Amino acid sequence: MRENTVLTSWRKGGQSVGGWLSIGNAYTAETMSNLGFDYLCVDLQHGMLSYDDLKYMLPAISNYDSIPFVRVPWNEPYEIMKALDAGAYGVIVPMVNNREEAALAVDSCRYPPDGHRSFGPIRAAMYGGRGYTHEANDQIACVAMVETADGIENLDEIASTPGLDGIYIGPSDLGYALGLSPTTGSQDQKHIDTVELIRATCEKHGIAAGIHTGSLDATKGYLEQGFNLVTLGTDSAFLAGAASSQLAQAKEVSEANREASGY
Repeated sequence: MRENTVLTSWRKGGQSVGGWLSIGNAYTAETMSNLGFDYLCVDLQHGMLSYDDLKYMLPAISNYDSIPFVRVPWNEPYEIMKALDAGAYGVIVPMVNNREEAALAVDSCRYPPDGHRSFGPIRAAMYGGRGYTHEANDQIACVAMVETADGIENLDEIASTPGLDGIYIGPSDLGYALGLSPTTGSQDQKHIDTVELIRATCEKHGIAAGIHTGSLDATKGYLEQGFNLVTLGTDSAFLAGAASSQLAQAKEVSEANREASGY
């Protein structure tokens, strides 16, 4: 079976830098994959896309070495199983509040006897290759998001859930959970301390610690802090940022020419 290289890296304490896909388009997915991200996560929770888009985006990612993940819309077994059957090599599950919910996510990712994933890897077996049936339980990553007040309170029991491969932080919802702003809460010391608590708890239990970011500086900071999976940014944000910067510079030249000519 094709190796889940980022999962192998996390298990050794290594780090990976990923990208987020919120645009339902195979071309943008393939473009991002071609850039060399360690992993790419297709966002079915908040992204402007659906399962129908996923069927085209996952094959597009497969043309290169990026490992395909999917953030499922909710901790529903059928959502997790369909994403895996389509060829995802891991799922990120939002709003996990306790060990029972974490165990449900893990069980949905594993074939019997380790879990209750139903057999039907329609595309996954083609992408994964020979041995998928027997090796998938060890190669599919199950990552829970801790981003609620209950999740923080039950952090230790979530992180110690057998079979869980990592915890991923959504800084905005974590801000809400701490009574802070979803946009600026990450600058508050309470938020900073909670992020470190989650990272340290993951390290204690031997699982990967991950976090979502929206800037190069934040990504570098979290890598230096010791996070194992850090998302550099989202396709839509990269598009808007590059276009905005170049448009502003073009308009500066246009304005300067207008003033010089008197028109």
